Amino acid sequence: QVRVVESGGGLMQPGGSLRLSCAGSGINLSFIDVGWYRQAPGNEREWVASINSGTSTTYANSVKGRFTIARDFAKNTVYLQMNSLLPEDTAIYYCRAQVGPRDYWGQGTRVTVSS
Repeated sequence: QVRVVESGGGLMQPGGSLRLSCAGSGINLSFIDVGWYRQAPGNEREWVASINSGTSTTYANSVKGRFTIARDFAKNTVYLQMNSLLPEDTAIYYCRAQVGPRDYWGQGTRVTVSS
């Protein structure tokens, strides 16, 4: 069974940092496109960052310079390092793994940025 599982969310003060993890089970995340998305209350899900099957990364303008997406090949995990968090980063964060025409989504991990 193919699964991706997010973890690492929580409550953080503005200016703080969190690292989210997307772990693959039954799927090798090392050589496929993986993206992070988020959905804030009342909003549509939006794309945050992606890493392609190589090492190329792209970011939404709203997080560029603050967030970093990276792989750990040994752990079959894709991370989203989030620094300088803002209240508007509050959302449920989802991982998406693309294998050909198929998408695999996790259940999400909640991030709340508040003082």
